Amino acid sequence: MTQTTVHLLRHGEVFNPDRVLYGRLPGYGLSDLGIAQAKLAAESLAGRDIGYLVSSPMERAQQTAEPLAAALGLDVAIDDRLVEAANALEGRQVAGGKGLLTDPSNWRYLVNPFKPSWGEPYAEIAERVLAAARTARDGAIAAGPGKEAVCVTHQLPIVIARRAAEGRRLFHDPRKRECSLASVTSFTFDGDDIIAITYAEPAAMLPPGHGAGA
Repeated sequence: MTQTTVHLLRHGEVFNPDRVLYGRLPGYGLSDLGIAQAKLAAESLAGRDIGYLVSSPMERAQQTAEPLAAALGLDVAIDDRLVEAANALEGRQVAGGKGLLTDPSNWRYLVNPFKPSWGEPYAEIAERVLAAARTARDGAIAAGPGKEAVCVTHQLPIVIARRAAEGRRLFHDPRKRECSLASVTSFTFDGDDIIAITYAEPAAMLPPGHGAGA
């Protein structure tokens, strides 16, 4: 069997002064801090033997991929399966959870946090992101022996894919997620099996930012 590493890179901080839960809304690009975070992530990953680079279709993810693509001389593929999770609350000023419970119009979305009732089911997120990671694995293998892949995506898709791969329940406390801005969660595949998962924060020396809702 062939061992291949696929790195799930979370995008950098987004310029979002109104603290909107932007989800899949267009027009939300990186802040200055987010650009700096993306550059540090690129510097970290440029030392790996990356042969395949793919991104979510969202602007913030593609911008995060740009410095790595430039450093490696790679094109950036787009995979819709890496997109942010669908959320019925997007567009509202509830980023970080503030205001969710004080507005009665939101209550109908909060009846089942285990699914969750406010958006895309966790199981569906896990299925599509892990499928995208396996496609990226195949792209790395096709690029040559020992090559690795990078998928630029979003916090919740990364967290859910990791929990699914580790055999953990998908419902979780969002405050305890290990997936900071511009962090790298790396899956090592042995054939079709994920045999190891590691985590790194190449932009940890920068300020934490205000990336709620990313």
